Amino acid sequence: MVLDRGQSKNVCVIGAGSSGLVAARELRKEGHTVVVLEQNHDIGGQWLYEPNVEAEDPLGRTKYLNVHSSMYDSLRTASPREIMGFTDFPFLVKKNRDSRRYPGHKELWLYLKDFCEYFGLKEMIRLNTRVEYVGMLDYGDFGKDLKWVVKSREKNGEKTVEQVFDAVVVAIGHYSHPRLPSIKGMDAWKRRQIHSHVYRVPEPFTNETVVIVGNSQSGNDLSMEIVKVAKEVYLSAKSLDITEGLSKVISKHRNLHLRLQIESLHEDGRVQFEDGSCVIADTIIYCTGYSYSFPFLDTKGIVGVDDNRVGPLFEHTFPPSLAPSLSFIGVPRKLIGFPFFESQAKWIAQVLNGKRRLPSYDDMMLSIKEFYRSRELAGIRKSDTHDIADFEYCDRYADYSDSPHLEEWRKMLCKSSIVNYLTDMETYRDSWGDDDNELLQQAFQSPHFTQLEPQP
Repeated sequence: MVLDRGQSKNVCVIGAGSSGLVAARELRKEGHTVVVLEQNHDIGGQWLYEPNVEAEDPLGRTKYLNVHSSMYDSLRTASPREIMGFTDFPFLVKKNRDSRRYPGHKELWLYLKDFCEYFGLKEMIRLNTRVEYVGMLDYGDFGKDLKWVVKSREKNGEKTVEQVFDAVVVAIGHYSHPRLPSIKGMDAWKRRQIHSHVYRVPEPFTNETVVIVGNSQSGNDLSMEIVKVAKEVYLSAKSLDITEGLSKVISKHRNLHLRLQIESLHEDGRVQFEDGSCVIADTIIYCTGYSYSFPFLDTKGIVGVDDNRVGPLFEHTFPPSLAPSLSFIGVPRKLIGFPFFESQAKWIAQVLNGKRRLPSYDDMMLSIKEFYRSRELAGIRKSDTHDIADFEYCDRYADYSDSPHLEEWRKMLCKSSIVNYLTDMETYRDSWGDDDNELLQQAFQSPHFTQLEPQP
């Protein structure tokens, strides 16, 4: 429902990554006053590469620093640049920069820097500011006038700053809190165990026997990189039924082996697999995904994380009893992120100023229950609640704020990229066929690229 524009709000956005930046832009566009709190020294979120992840304690044991980004040094985007940009700010090739269709992480970070500069967002952002607490000012009243207390601290600062906001938008992403499996003997295994979150370069694994747990994209990418320097690499997967692309990689590298899941770990360095085989390993790398985590957020139990399901959230965004003063942006996964975050941001901004209205509490809760039920009937695990993988859903979601639907060329390029990856994961970023070239021509003729103000 479209309503008359109401009173602007004083809004705190937590996080200055891609979702936080577009949220700040859309909130300001709708007349709100915005403060963005970012714990790092610069904007970019996940795309702000942090090479320093290790430190040693006095006993010489390695410990890992609390870093936000999971980017490793050689990482390139998993999608072509043409589909990744915001609808009014395409991810164009810039002179003297990484011009590849699947550029490295630095180029995506520079794109976000360009976006921030172009739309004048810097004045709203407080860098080196860590949010320690977010809570309701008076949780006895869940009405439309609910306000939020936000406590933050500058890096190396002693003083906590406390502010009150009309609304809070949580935009911290979901690739920073490693999820680890539960394996028999895991605590007793004394050799190196790390999560892919802190992997940066392959050199530390030279001449080692490495076990990589998980054959999703991160597990496959790390296997292809580490196998070039390691003595042996064992990729542990839930099934031996693998893609054509992974099969090609394994056949190419004699020191890369596929195994079933780990059955147990032993103090002498043995790794026992479910297929009965066993190896003595130097390092185990867990490419086992991430968990949603909001340690600063106090909602008195109203919003929680249960088996990696954040909820209850109406359309992955608004907790019904705290809406619209609290919202989340960037929770959904397996979609074309930037355009979706943009439509989320537009909807949040328009709901906050009264331009649009949410359904009633009862209707939102009913929608959530029906959604959960549909996922259950489809055989989707609770931990995968926020995995979308549905272009039609993205288009329906965009209708909440009259955001543009995903262009057909964008959808087709996304599908083509996935197919190419599954077919040949080592070369898909640097080779494509005539069908892709035709889609690119459609892209370059679309308003996304042609009806825009010149970028700097």
